[in-house]
Amino acid sequence: MRRRKFLKKSGLSTAGLLSAPVLASCNTKSNATVAQTTSSSTKPIVICTWNFMNASAKAWEVLENEGSALDAVETGVKVEEADINNQTVGIGGRPDREGRVTLDACIMDKDANCGAVLCMENIAHPISVARKVMEETPHVMLAGLGAELFAYEQGFEKTNLLTEQSKKEWEEWKKTSKYETIINIENHDTIGMLAIDANGDIAGGCTTSGMGYKMAGRVGDSPIIGAGLFVDNEIGGATATGVGEEVVRTVGSFLIVELMRQGKSPQEACEEGVKRIMKKNEGRKDFQIGFIAVNKKGETGGYCVHPGFTYREYSENGHENKAVESFYQGG
Repeated sequence: MRRRKFLKKSGLSTAGLLSAPVLASCNTKSNATVAQTTSSSTKPIVICTWNFMNASAKAWEVLENEGSALDAVETGVKVEEADINNQTVGIGGRPDREGRVTLDACIMDKDANCGAVLCMENIAHPISVARKVMEETPHVMLAGLGAELFAYEQGFEKTNLLTEQSKKEWEEWKKTSKYETIINIENHDTIGMLAIDANGDIAGGCTTSGMGYKMAGRVGDSPIIGAGLFVDNEIGGATATGVGEEVVRTVGSFLIVELMRQGKSPQEACEEGVKRIMKKNEGRKDFQIGFIAVNKKGETGGYCVHPGFTYREYSENGHENKAVESFYQGG
């Protein structure tokens, strides 16, 4: 049953809501053009955090064939969930301190429907499970074992997410058990994606394995609607990457969309979003945050704490990796 049918049938109301090389596809310092204040107004369009060119290209295929923005973002981020060489997302993601790979994801459509899974094990495509939560249940979030069992009910297969490479690095990490987030290194990166389809409708998705060697049960901003992702079909959408705790504290993606509602461009809104975070962390330089946003016109923007963050943009104007300005210019 679709969500609306479920609600009608059940009588429920609708009121519930570190050390590792940089991933090749996330090489943010090469082949990047500098993002302007806004891009030319255009749609359809897809953007995603970091230089995930394969993901954005796959999403663009959906849009180019007049598919929906929702299908585009799900299809796009699944590319990274399936890439064992990407140790921040899906299969091959770095485990927590106990050696378990737990995945988080959320998705949001043009009608403000949303779904998320948190701290889920053994399922390769959390973005697709998040969509099932959105479409097949009266809930927004499912966590842990409940999310995993729901995935099996929906036909997803059990998958060993811990690859030999990630296991080897985890065992090496245990010798010191030192925890740190290295700027622009994949330990704390993710993929967030926003798309506008030919009808002008907006959707977004976000998926991650979270911080490498995190405490068991830790969840960051990525699966939290309003923090790691937010979409308003009248205004635009925003998504985040980096140290999620800092994004959660300012409800970052929701803030950026609301700033666009007040008349700011995507670029101006992203800049203000980062500055709000830094105002609460005056003098700190030990973490990275990157925001990207798109408005209803198809204008885009991005901003970050430290240099090095980029975002991919694909439209009829081409496929670009865009470097963004940063709060700290010197790194």
